Amino acid sequence: MSEQDPSTTDLDKKQETQLSWEREVLERLAFSALKEQRRARRWNIFFKILFAGYLLVFLLLYLPNGLSAPGITTPHTALVEVDGLISADSFASAENIKKGLQTAFESEHSRGVILHINSPGGSPVQTGRINDEIHRLRQEHPNIPLYAVISDVCASGGYYIAVAADQIYADKASIVGSIGALINGFGFVDAMEKLGVERRLFAAGDYKGFLDPFSPIKESEAQHIQKMLENIHKQFIQIVKDGRGERLKEDPSLFSGLVWTGEQALTLGLIDGLGSSDYVAREIVGAEKIVNYTPKPGFLERFSAQIGATLIEMLSDFSLAANMR
Repeated sequence: MSEQDPSTTDLDKKQETQLSWEREVLERLAFSALKEQRRARRWNIFFKILFAGYLLVFLLLYLPNGLSAPGITTPHTALVEVDGLISADSFASAENIKKGLQTAFESEHSRGVILHINSPGGSPVQTGRINDEIHRLRQEHPNIPLYAVISDVCASGGYYIAVAADQIYADKASIVGSIGALINGFGFVDAMEKLGVERRLFAAGDYKGFLDPFSPIKESEAQHIQKMLENIHKQFIQIVKDGRGERLKEDPSLFSGLVWTGEQALTLGLIDGLGSSDYVAREIVGAEKIVNYTPKPGFLERFSAQIGATLIEMLSDFSLAANMR
């Protein structure tokens, strides 16, 4: 066996040493860059939190007395918006709409009130309370007319509110109507049987669980629900008849739950004319200037919510950066 050349062995050792040194340098550079990125990210998050805190303190200390808009001292048309689903926990809740209407009617310089509606409906209780409040305010302020102006949609509970107005206006393409009542849901009885899932429902009272979607519905239960819906429907029909009176045309489909365009609704007597809020304020009320009385979250409330979301996002980034160390 021939002996290995000493010069070749020394060369291999030198190459191996050099490669090891290069790898070590590259690793140090890579870790150094990563540490610098983490350090920069942490400082960036820190300064964002610091700036947000400073801005919040500044607003709380110096702006509370300057956020209220100055009182309106010229004749105008007051406007209150009913936008979206009408429910107790939505922007278009009875409490919120009632506050706006009360302020609008009580304004010394209000010449008329527009209820601007863009809603598919919602809770019969909430819409009923708004309807009742409109009647109360109209009796309390007989010299201030109230007009409902429909935007895209005024269906079901939205129309329940609209009929309390003196007159209703809409765009020719607005969707109007849906005078009815419904309860919907799903039944999963057959699906559970196919999956081999056993339903275990415990209830005190023969009908306590009658709306359970995993249990078969009985004929007596369906009849009870139908009677309840028919009762609500009759209430709705009476409200519409009381509000619209002889303006309604004799048509069997009026209370069927169907919807119509604004142009069709005018023919049926569901509305009084075609026009926007600007048109009603200018041509009907005679006060072109519109002032929005819809209660909205205060600036600090909106800002606090935004700051809260921002802080959560920044703290999440900070936690992520810390975990990468």
